[in-house]
Amino acid sequence: MTIKISIDCMGGDHGPSVTIPAAISFLKKQADAELVLVGVEDVLRAELKKHHADSNPRLTIKHASEVVAMDDPVEVALRRKKDSSMRVAIELVKDGSAHASVSAGNTGALMAVSRYVLKTMAGVDRPAICSIIPNQKGAPTYILDLGANVDCEPDHLHQFAIMGSVLCSAIEGIPRPTIGLLNVGTEDIKGNEVVKATGVLLRADAERGKLNFFGNVEGNDIFKGTVDVVVCDGFVGNVTLKTIEGMSRFVKSVFKESILSMLGALLARKSLKKLNPERYNGAGLLGLKGLVFKSHGGANAYAFEWAIKRAYDAAHNNVQEHLSALIAELMPSSPVTAPATAPATAAAPVQDGQRQAQ
Repeated sequence: MTIKISIDCMGGDHGPSVTIPAAISFLKKQADAELVLVGVEDVLRAELKKHHADSNPRLTIKHASEVVAMDDPVEVALRRKKDSSMRVAIELVKDGSAHASVSAGNTGALMAVSRYVLKTMAGVDRPAICSIIPNQKGAPTYILDLGANVDCEPDHLHQFAIMGSVLCSAIEGIPRPTIGLLNVGTEDIKGNEVVKATGVLLRADAERGKLNFFGNVEGNDIFKGTVDVVVCDGFVGNVTLKTIEGMSRFVKSVFKESILSMLGALLARKSLKKLNPERYNGAGLLGLKGLVFKSHGGANAYAFEWAIKRAYDAAHNNVQEHLSALIAELMPSSPVTAPATAPATAAAPVQDGQRQAQ
């Protein structure tokens, strides 16, 4: 089957100068894929011509007259820019013209537009952003939420666990992925009231054999590969992600301090590739009635190509079908509240995630 992906070519800090080369490079490696390039037609054709790819039969252009800027408020993206490249790319997923969509645009706007156009799956209150982090076992650790939902209730974290488990299972081929709840300690008594209450819900799922809940995990367990899926709220997840990215770049800069350091980097280049955050670009917006992937706004062509690959892998492995089926099976028919919890936190607006990954 041919996998068709719509690309918001105008989004991000660099627009077509990054998205077009990434798209061309991706197609050279993936023979069963087609890409729909969405944006200002004249601009896209000029960029394609520059790369001698204007006649590629697996690249088509869909004109969109507007662009969602990285600093545009959510309401502008939703109400005023109805013909933006971001929105048109997502609408192609809704009408079945594309299996998935990729954008490097404003995260808050992307989440809001995706949610408005595609709607959420039955039983899902809030979509979550999920990405992968490399671990020392040579496998990825899936982590969510990474910034879409700063304030969460236990029910939301419970849903994130289900969605993360389904994604990991579909992509990695793991029948029952282990799930860890990110906390300040591994003991059940540790953490704030939301985390404690979420632990109660996940342990109940484990007792029923619904989810493979490992228990609480700490930050160092992400790189250890203690569990397959790490669950947290968007505030903690986004801070964790940005800290990891910053540390990775710092380590790379250390190897440029002297000739000897650069020689050491040359000898260790294969291992250092594992620390390159560009290889892990591309986060899925889970819980929507369609596949949407978010690239970092400042991604270069190499990193954006990885985001396209994530979207391709999700579509190729029928992630959306797995999500629909297993969420219907695992998601409580009505919100389940753990006993003796603190008063529920008010639901955060989508704008909470607006500045993530810009």
